[in-house]
Amino acid sequence: MEAKNLTTKERLQIPPVAMPEQDPRERVRNVSEVPIGYDAAMALTESQRCLQCKNAPCVKGCPVEIDIPAFIKAIVEGKYRDSINKIKETNILPAVCGRVCPQEEQCQKGCVVGKAHKDVDKAVQIGKLERFAADWEMERGEAEVPVIKASTGKRVAVVGSGPAGLTVAADVRREGHEVTVFEALHRPGGVLIYGIPEFRLPKRIVMREVRNLERMGVTVRTNYVVGKTATIDELFDEGFDAVFVATGAGLPLFMRIPGENLNGVYSANEYLTRANLMAAYSFPESDTPIARARNVAVFGGGNVAMDAARTALRLGAENVYLIYRRSKAEMPARVEEVHHAEQEGVQMMLLQNPIRLIGDDDGWVREVECIKMELGEPDASGRRRPVPIEGSEFRVAIDACIVAIGNASNPLVPATTPDIAVNKWGNIVADEETLKTSKKGVYAGGDIVLGAATVILAMGQGRKAAHAINEFLASGAW
Repeated sequence: MEAKNLTTKERLQIPPVAMPEQDPRERVRNVSEVPIGYDAAMALTESQRCLQCKNAPCVKGCPVEIDIPAFIKAIVEGKYRDSINKIKETNILPAVCGRVCPQEEQCQKGCVVGKAHKDVDKAVQIGKLERFAADWEMERGEAEVPVIKASTGKRVAVVGSGPAGLTVAADVRREGHEVTVFEALHRPGGVLIYGIPEFRLPKRIVMREVRNLERMGVTVRTNYVVGKTATIDELFDEGFDAVFVATGAGLPLFMRIPGENLNGVYSANEYLTRANLMAAYSFPESDTPIARARNVAVFGGGNVAMDAARTALRLGAENVYLIYRRSKAEMPARVEEVHHAEQEGVQMMLLQNPIRLIGDDDGWVREVECIKMELGEPDASGRRRPVPIEGSEFRVAIDACIVAIGNASNPLVPATTPDIAVNKWGNIVADEETLKTSKKGVYAGGDIVLGAATVILAMGQGRKAAHAINEFLASGAW
């Protein structure tokens, strides 16, 4: 298929190109990726929908400011190498972002094509095109290593290997600084490895990006818990000139209802870590056990709740109930993730809230008692506040449940670094533009600053922090 010179009217008449997916009946029995990806013809058709706007509102919506019109134009011209290189000027994780970023709330939200149709779903499918370019590169072996400037002799420690940490590592290394990434778990990648399921983000993709960093000269040390193995001050004593803290929001929150200490009750963190990082889905080939429950309740309405519910199905659950206290319209999860969950058979119990877990004589959860809700006036989040309906309690039989109502910031680094300021939620306080903390030479970004946020927002903070770190190391001025 060849590119054509199209008028704006002709471009607007091209419908969005749907990405092929595994059949829902098949995919619930495997952990392979659900969307299959564009082929070259699909990518050309979709890229021809782009109007190449001069003011590029899509770029303004991208936290790392990818030159979106330029990378899409290169796809139209069949210059796939130019396309992926353009993306990687500002985004070192294109294969990741093309899969898991909420483009409908960021770059695609401002797309002129979507606005012309008055429907963001009809915007240019920027994320799918980004994935196409990244996958094209992956199919051709190792990625090109960016140019690394001459060694400066300066050393930077990056604490945490999630999206913010990996972004800082790349951008600081490009300037010629020596970079060491410290990861508490036994595999690098942070939430990309332990939090996002294989069927949404294959782990080989994350490990390839980590390997690319190592090819750039970045050192990655796993099983190293900063705050235990060594403190921030001890890293400075070892000769590091700057530290970037990206330890994430890994402290699970619970509902504080009776019965949460019963057996069979998981935080989403534990459940997904067992399944994703530790391959519990292949037990006993993998020696990580996990509950093989028939009836599973998941509490929450975000992407993590969807991930947990869909994972439970793949682990053999017959019934998975997603219990959420608001309506579908208020769900914070991506529309695509909700759609996939419903396709696969997750049962949405909306406007209902768990109030008690009931166990058997052996201490295993057996029922959840819920109460029906109705929506009242908007609360601080802007969403209508759920209000219990008196006398509407009912019970559902379950043998496992997963609490996915959010996370708090990891408290270990602040607890062992008293001169780093935190806010009332325990998040590290950092300057919005430079990501400087209250401690000289220490920067912080990602979920440890933002609270639970998206991959691309964490990366956006990482880019800002790297710029500030590079300036600090060049000038010495704080």
